[in-house]
Amino acid sequence: MAPGQRLIGLDVGEKTIGVALSDALLMTATPLETMRRGKFSDDARKLAELAARENTAAFVIGHPLNMDGTSGPRAQAARAFARNLARFTDVPVVLWDERLSTAGVERTLIEADVSRARRREVVDKLAASWILQGLLEFLRNRMR
Repeated sequence: MAPGQRLIGLDVGEKTIGVALSDALLMTATPLETMRRGKFSDDARKLAELAARENTAAFVIGHPLNMDGTSGPRAQAARAFARNLARFTDVPVVLWDERLSTAGVERTLIEADVSRARRREVVDKLAASWILQGLLEFLRNRMR
């Protein structure tokens, strides 16, 4: 990774893609947006444009494994999305274990007394941020 490059975190769902962006120091993940999914080529083009605009070193895609570490349909879908995105862009694509990311975000929002409607609006981009922050913390701990 070159100095100043960022990472983009993705929480890929059936209808939406939560998007988060790291800072250039790779310390903090910030929720960016929730994209409504359309044709894959359109979604990939938008993500590639974002990666170019933000000087991105890699995409980090949440890999929703089952609690016992096995792979279910959602994990298979995430791997397929990652494979397809990797064919579409030169930006590396990595999978990161996202078990309980959405549940953790939901719990935090409920504790903060956020309305159900507002939670629906923000949960995907917050889950993407949670996923990306997990990787950033892992990397920081490895460098110690």
